[in-house]
Amino acid sequence: MLSCAPYASPLLNVTLVEAQQEASIQSTPMPPKKQAEEQSRLTRIAVVNADRCKPRKCNLECHKCCPVVLQGKLCIEVSHQSTISKISEELCIGCALCVKKCPYDAIRIINLPSNLEKDTVHRYGPNSFKLHRLPLPRPGQVLGLVGANGTGKSTALSVLKGRIKPNLGRYMNEPGWDEVLKYFRGSEHQAYFQHLLDDKMRALLKPQYVDKVPKTNNGVVEALLAKADERNMKDYFMEVLDLKNVADRTLDKLSGGELQRFTIAALCVQNAQVYMYDEPSSYLDVRQRLTAAQVIRSMLTETNYVIVVEHDLSVVDYMSDFVCVLYGVPGIYGVVTMPYGVREGINIFLDGFVPTENLRFRDEGLTFHIADDIEEGVSKRRAMNEYPAMKKNLGSFSLSVDAGTFCDSEIVVLLGENGCGKTTFIRMLAGHVKPDNDVEVPKLSISYKPQKIAPKFQGTVRDLLQTKIYDMYCHPQFQTDVLKPLTIEELLDQEVQNLSGGQLQRVGLCIALGTPANIYLIDEPSAYLDSDQRIIASRVIKRFILNSKRTAFVVEHDFIMATYLADKVIVYDGTPAVNCRARTPCGLLEGMNRFLKSLNITFRRDPTNFRPRINKLDSVKDRDQKASGNYFYMTEIDDPKGKKPAPKNGDDSDDDDRDDVKPASRKQQNQRRDGGGNDGKGKKAQKN
Repeated sequence: MLSCAPYASPLLNVTLVEAQQEASIQSTPMPPKKQAEEQSRLTRIAVVNADRCKPRKCNLECHKCCPVVLQGKLCIEVSHQSTISKISEELCIGCALCVKKCPYDAIRIINLPSNLEKDTVHRYGPNSFKLHRLPLPRPGQVLGLVGANGTGKSTALSVLKGRIKPNLGRYMNEPGWDEVLKYFRGSEHQAYFQHLLDDKMRALLKPQYVDKVPKTNNGVVEALLAKADERNMKDYFMEVLDLKNVADRTLDKLSGGELQRFTIAALCVQNAQVYMYDEPSSYLDVRQRLTAAQVIRSMLTETNYVIVVEHDLSVVDYMSDFVCVLYGVPGIYGVVTMPYGVREGINIFLDGFVPTENLRFRDEGLTFHIADDIEEGVSKRRAMNEYPAMKKNLGSFSLSVDAGTFCDSEIVVLLGENGCGKTTFIRMLAGHVKPDNDVEVPKLSISYKPQKIAPKFQGTVRDLLQTKIYDMYCHPQFQTDVLKPLTIEELLDQEVQNLSGGQLQRVGLCIALGTPANIYLIDEPSAYLDSDQRIIASRVIKRFILNSKRTAFVVEHDFIMATYLADKVIVYDGTPAVNCRARTPCGLLEGMNRFLKSLNITFRRDPTNFRPRINKLDSVKDRDQKASGNYFYMTEIDDPKGKKPAPKNGDDSDDDDRDDVKPASRKQQNQRRDGGGNDGKGKKAQKN
């Protein structure tokens, strides 16, 4: 090498020197800062929304502005003939210029937590959603999954059912089942998947969207249940789930609640080792939700698994033994936490902080401080309106409404079972239905959000909002208080006909609140929304009504959302679908006590975030509250004994047993008592 130096050109000498320097640099350890940069490069994810990316209509801004592409590397691959942009996550430096320049807001660049580098369970394809970790079901216990829409709950159920083979993130070269089992070696998932592969275990899944069931399995209710009945329990579940009166109807003639109860029954009459229920409380009222929860818990044996995805946190709390929280960026990635006790898991979800991972996924925690009763002096200063006593007969159904009053800046929640006339009352107030007793309903301007929203508008969400509520759509205060919290901006360029149920619900709520009116009638604002969106929607409605000094009448079955919204309550008595009475509006505490007494259930409040929690039937707290007549507590101070219940095994509020809702064996009951309730098991799971 040295003897050749005189004959080498200066350029060659420079090249050799640079090569030696580069070799020496490669042989030296990488500085910590550089290692961190390389680590962040490995945990970056780029997602392109296929519905929004339109290379044939744009100027390929993402490709032209990318600094890596300008250096000659193919970081973004796209042309006017492409259907979607492809971004190389290995070459991407995370500058996010493509995110800012994309005219259709189709690109997301997300830096994942570094501890997720090796935990990918499944990814659908390049620049698409991926799921990290899997929920860990346990035999003889109910696992609840809570999290925002789009974080992978349904994907996790599909993997656990065996419908989707986990590809461990290798979508280009999918692993075989041998590699998948090797990946889960030493965990309970290995035995779970091995049993699925060996056909030693059968998994059943109740679909999320029950309104699609009649399109694939239309027939008569009783005949379909008889055909699926493998346990000879058809009559029992039809009786418990109140399906006897619709036994001779076809599925396409059923309402949403009846379809929901049918799909639950269809799953329960079959033999399986794994029962999975995706959102079993949709379309159901409070009584039906508790009945469904008891039916689901009754499916437990010492050897089978029950997994439930649910957005009504009260129902999750009531039916689950432990909880896995799913967090992440909706539609981009989702992460499954370890199992927690049911109270601890739900509080972690609401607080937005995972203590075992030292990770915060929510900017601020969610609490449920509810409004105190309006002081008499304040109510006198408010403008007061009244409506007369009304009667309405619809076929064999009769509804009578007591006269009542309401004030500005007030939210009145209507509480009652399905079929008791809540929507009819709202339609009479709105003037859409005329009362039979020829009374004068106050002529006030009304904005009405119906229970079911049918997308008939041809055009984008932006066109719809500009057509319906142009003035409020352009108003800065409305944008801050309503549009931004409900994340309407990300929907503006989407076609209304292509919106999902939750997206339609948010757009419909915006249009209802953006329409100038004296009274806002909102029918089931929580339908199709996840837990996060329900809480945000509650805050939006409450803030808007207070600031606009208007009145809102709200129909809501989600108990947490109803208690957060309500200033006053209208309670419905009587027999649903036969004869019902709407009482005059009363205070929150009085109304909730009357309503819960009719359901024979009691609620307490969590001392951490004040969320309502259902007491287990015939538990100590349930008996104490019923004896004192306090079916619902506004605060812990309302305890009839004047103090909080004593902690049990380190848990201050979860000492109720599950024996009342599940016919478990005596051995299993003793194990649960020895475990100190739900949170005792959760703490053991953390140690394991």
